[in-house]
Amino acid sequence: MFYEKVQNSAEFIKSRTKHNPTIGIILGSGLGALVDLIEDKDIIPYKEIPGFPVGSLAGHAGELVLGKLGGQTVICMSGRFHYYEGFTMKEVTYPVFVMKMLGVENLIVTNACGAINKEFKPGDLMIITDYINILGVNPLIGPNDERFGPRFPDMSEAYSKELIAKAETVADNLGIDYKHGVYALFNGPCYETAAEIRAFAAMGADTVGMSTVPETTVANYLGIKVFGLSCITNMATGIATVKHSHEEVLKTANEASEKLCRWVKELIINW
Repeated sequence: MFYEKVQNSAEFIKSRTKHNPTIGIILGSGLGALVDLIEDKDIIPYKEIPGFPVGSLAGHAGELVLGKLGGQTVICMSGRFHYYEGFTMKEVTYPVFVMKMLGVENLIVTNACGAINKEFKPGDLMIITDYINILGVNPLIGPNDERFGPRFPDMSEAYSKELIAKAETVADNLGIDYKHGVYALFNGPCYETAAEIRAFAAMGADTVGMSTVPETTVANYLGIKVFGLSCITNMATGIATVKHSHEEVLKTANEASEKLCRWVKELIINW
């Protein structure tokens, strides 16, 4: 039933666009400016797609955008789904299954996150090298359909080393500074406590956020290569000198989005 549901969503999207995307993009909070760079675009609201979840978070437009970016055909999620909104992990990752059925081979995941690593600062961009799933909930739990992927998928290269190397070269050529780090998934919607941040730091996490890991897991399962890029919007609890707010997260992400957009567009040109 799930396979057929995904098929139905994919067929509907195909009926609404002339584009056949090979690159998927998932935009995090405050990072929607990349959509403005997509040319010849078709826009499909999530609420119109059969089987698609519909979120309501500020900073997330809730639209699929298909078109041309850097000479490549892309499908962009302007707004993602989060576990803390009450969605199941299968719903959170549903669009990635649909992307696979549409022909996507590479996926760029972006997010706004908090820095645990004290060498980072708000406004920094970080290449995600690995993740830690603190939730104990996995989107692949349940019956497995071999038409999608194997029962026990490998996660030794959750973020493609090949794509990371290309992104580094592009950023160096553009003069964009970047960090590398491990991203820890926290369920939210409350921000973390100082004690939790100390625990995550001891586990090896450089940043913490409330998204990205489920989509990365499913993409790997489906055989899609992933490149992850984080925008550091705040220092984590116990490190920050001010209280957290979603408004401040959006403000910092918006300020850094021009740099992120230039990087992503040039990366896509070089794929």
